[in-house]
Amino acid sequence: MKIRYGVIGCGAIHGVHCESIRGVAGAELVGVFDVLPDRSQKTAEKFGITSFETLEALFEAVDAVTVCVPSGLHAELGVAAAKAGKHVLVEKPIDVTVEAATRLIEACESAGVKLGTISQHRFSAAVRRLHDAAQGGEFGKLLEGDAYIKWYRTQAYYDSGDWRGTWALDGGGCLINQGVHYVDMIQWIMGGVRAVQAQVRTSAHDIEVEDIAAALVEYKNGAIGVIQGSTSFYPGLAERLEVHGKHGSVILEGDKPKLWKIDAEAAAEGLYGGGVQMQPTPSLHLHDQTDEVAAGASDPTAIWGEQHRLQIEDFTQAILENREPAMTGRMALEPLKVILAIYESSRKGGARVEIA
Repeated sequence: MKIRYGVIGCGAIHGVHCESIRGVAGAELVGVFDVLPDRSQKTAEKFGITSFETLEALFEAVDAVTVCVPSGLHAELGVAAAKAGKHVLVEKPIDVTVEAATRLIEACESAGVKLGTISQHRFSAAVRRLHDAAQGGEFGKLLEGDAYIKWYRTQAYYDSGDWRGTWALDGGGCLINQGVHYVDMIQWIMGGVRAVQAQVRTSAHDIEVEDIAAALVEYKNGAIGVIQGSTSFYPGLAERLEVHGKHGSVILEGDKPKLWKIDAEAAAEGLYGGGVQMQPTPSLHLHDQTDEVAAGASDPTAIWGEQHRLQIEDFTQAILENREPAMTGRMALEPLKVILAIYESSRKGGARVEIA
C-alpha cells in the first residue's frame, strides 16, 4: 500500500516536497493545487502529475497533503484537509499564532488524521545524537544552550512575495521564518524553555517585521542560553548550535560537529581543563546523507531535500503503522510559543516573559 499525496501551494518550497515524496518508497505523488493555475500546471508538467482545479478535487484523489502556502494560511488549509479526512503535513511554522495552531491540532485530532509539521533538522544524525546526549545525561548538568542563525536575505527576497515580511502571513521575520528550525532544535535538545528576555529590530530591510533578534533564554531545567537570529548579516553565516554542560561542550555548525568534547573525568582534572579548543572535532561516525549539506545561509532550497525526505518517510510510516509521527503538531507548538514570547518581550522593552 502507498500513501497518495497532494501538495497544496507551489511556492519556493513545493519542489522540495514533490521530490521528497517521490523518494519515499511508501508514498505516491498524485497532484498539486495552487490558487494560481499557471504555477500548478507548470509543477504538474514537471513531475508528470495532475494539476487540480479545486482543493475539493485534490482531496478526493489523495490520502494526505503537504501544505506549502504562506505560514498564516497553514491552519486554514490544514483544517479543510482534516475535515475531508486527509492526513496533514504542514511546512514550518505550524501557523503564526497559538490560536490558529491549536485550531489545526484539534481539527486533526477530531478527524482522527495524522498531523505533522516540518522540522527537518531533527532528522540530522548529528542533531539527534546531540539531543540524546543532552537528555541522556552525558553532559552531566546542562549549563547553557545557544542557537545562532545569522543569515542574509536581500530586499529582493522580501519583495518576491507580497506575504513575505508581513505580520499577517509571515507571522514575523528572521525568527519565525528562517530561525524557527533552530529555535526548535535548541529547545528540543535542552528540554524546553521556561522564559525569555529579548529585543528585536527592523534594521536593514523595508519590511514590517524583525530582521535582527536577540534573546536571553531560561530553560526548564534551569540552564540559560542565547538565541540570535538575523537576515541582515552579509554574506550569511552557517547556523550554529552550542550546548555546554558540566562534563563538556558540543558545537554543531550547519548540522555538522565542529567540537564534541564530553569527558566527565577530564573535566574534573587540573585547574584549567583541556584548554581552549581551536580545532574541529574528528569524525564522530555520525555521517549520513544529511551531513553533506552546506549551511542554509545563502540558498536553503539547495540543501533541504534529504532531510525533508526523511521526515516525509517518517510521516508516511506513521500513517501506515497508525502511530504518531516523530514531529507532531503539538510538538510544533513549542518553538512557536518561544518565538511569540520573544516578540512579546521586545514589545515590553525586554521584560521577562514566561512561557505557559
